[in-house]
Amino acid sequence: MQTTIAVLEGDGIGPEIVREAVKVLRAIERKYQHTFVLEEAPFGAGAYFTEGAAFPARTQAVCDAAEVILKGPVGLAVDRMAAIPQAERPEIAAILPLRQRYDTFANFRPVRLPATLAAFSPLRPEVLGPGLDILMIRELVGGIYFGAKTEGPETGMAFARDDCTYTAPQVRRVARVAFEEAARRGSPLVNIHKANVLATSRFWNALVEEVGRDFPEVSCRSMLVDNAAFQLVTNPSQFNGVMLLENMQGDILTDQAGGVVGSLGLMPSACIGPDKSYVEPAHGSAPDIAGQDSANPFSMIGSAALLLERCLGLAEEARDVWEALFAVFEAGYVTREFVGRSGMGRQCLGTAAFGDRVVGRILKDRN
Repeated sequence: MQTTIAVLEGDGIGPEIVREAVKVLRAIERKYQHTFVLEEAPFGAGAYFTEGAAFPARTQAVCDAAEVILKGPVGLAVDRMAAIPQAERPEIAAILPLRQRYDTFANFRPVRLPATLAAFSPLRPEVLGPGLDILMIRELVGGIYFGAKTEGPETGMAFARDDCTYTAPQVRRVARVAFEEAARRGSPLVNIHKANVLATSRFWNALVEEVGRDFPEVSCRSMLVDNAAFQLVTNPSQFNGVMLLENMQGDILTDQAGGVVGSLGLMPSACIGPDKSYVEPAHGSAPDIAGQDSANPFSMIGSAALLLERCLGLAEEARDVWEALFAVFEAGYVTREFVGRSGMGRQCLGTAAFGDRVVGRILKDRN
């Protein structure tokens, strides 16, 4: 297979962890005889300072021409971010436009932690249960984040308003993706909502139920989002399977899931559109540790595995990456964030050395 991949390193630790994901893609390329043509382009807060825009026109052209996009985290230190006008900051001027441009409506965030790595979680092993294997599917281009926003005075009273809107096609298509994934996995589906208060959630639920009638083999239950937040930290393994979430609720609960497994550094992500997709880690750019070779590249390498699996249909290659990632942890190697809270006998590796270990596992049967 020959594939063109746009590589957007982003800011902060982005270049360091993207470098390790690229290293892993090159190992897969070598092992399976693929050709990955990598095209780098600026994106994020740094791009604003060098290019005058967080998502420059030349980067848009590179992404348009690529088959898939590998994106690092964005954002700089507070003082540098303060120098960027609000409307030009990367969350508003880069990330949301990227999602809109390619209509990446389905966000896949796997939450995986085998029982052998239970010490990574702040939860007690008996609470964590038999290990976690949850796939959170979050709607990504609708809801309150993309609704009309208003700030200003009205009849002498200052106010602000954010509109939350969902259309029937938006809900149906992400619900179908979630049911199809649950059917493929042979797992249950939990639909998260706030239908006791929000009209959009009642609308959402009615359409999820409608789509669910096409999947009688999938066991589906609904749960209020506040209860789901509670249940995630008291009995998380009950969600093993698929969780379906709207945009803002999904944003919050997927980060909470990162806390359950012990770090957002263990949370890869794929943003899937009808014609083009991108992958990214769920965490931020951590500018305070940039350049120190201490960042955990797991989520970025895991995102590369999702690129192989979800975007290119290379299931065996993706499985190879996942197995290598967990094998490195299970062999006793960690990055700095886990030192002191991941059990005894674990060896701390830098970012690059961790990536080297993953590559070594991938290529071990070839050499």
